[in-house]
Amino acid sequence: MILPIYLYGQQVLRKETEEITKDYPNLKELVTNIFDTMYNADGVGLAAPQVGLSIRMLVIDGSPMGNDFPECKDFKRVMINPEIIEESEEKITLEEGCLSLPGVRESVSRAATIRVKYVDADFTEHEETIGGFAARIVQHECEHLEGHVFIDNISAIRRQLNKARLNNIIKGTARCSYRAKAVGK
Repeated sequence: MILPIYLYGQQVLRKETEEITKDYPNLKELVTNIFDTMYNADGVGLAAPQVGLSIRMLVIDGSPMGNDFPECKDFKRVMINPEIIEESEEKITLEEGCLSLPGVRESVSRAATIRVKYVDADFTEHEETIGGFAARIVQHECEHLEGHVFIDNISAIRRQLNKARLNNIIKGTARCSYRAKAVGK
């Protein structure tokens, strides 16, 4: 089922999320629904708060980025209760966007390599080192679980330059090609 993507201004995007356990209701169905929602919106990552759920879960499929970023070619993950436990000192600055902020793109500096631990949909534990654009996707989605969005990482002047776009998203007048839920809608 395609779920609405919660847009900038929705309170759930600013809440720190709660860990979940393997007895979370309908977990497998929820994972499928979040993947379907992400694919429908042409995204490469989607965190649970972006579909209105304040839980520590995200899905990623970097495959569409595989031609430009080989590390993304087969990078498909469900991460439950993820925790970034190490970040490289080396940073890379690249442009990002977000399904919750349609029409907003900005350059963001992120760690080139991270080490993350999480459980998958079967609650099997994983710990892996991830680099390049795949690491960027994980960092971006993990920020959603802490109640942050990528524009929190840009300068005040860049946020000011995006003020009209952000206000349009809040007012529900921003255009996006997928099912979305704006403030008050």
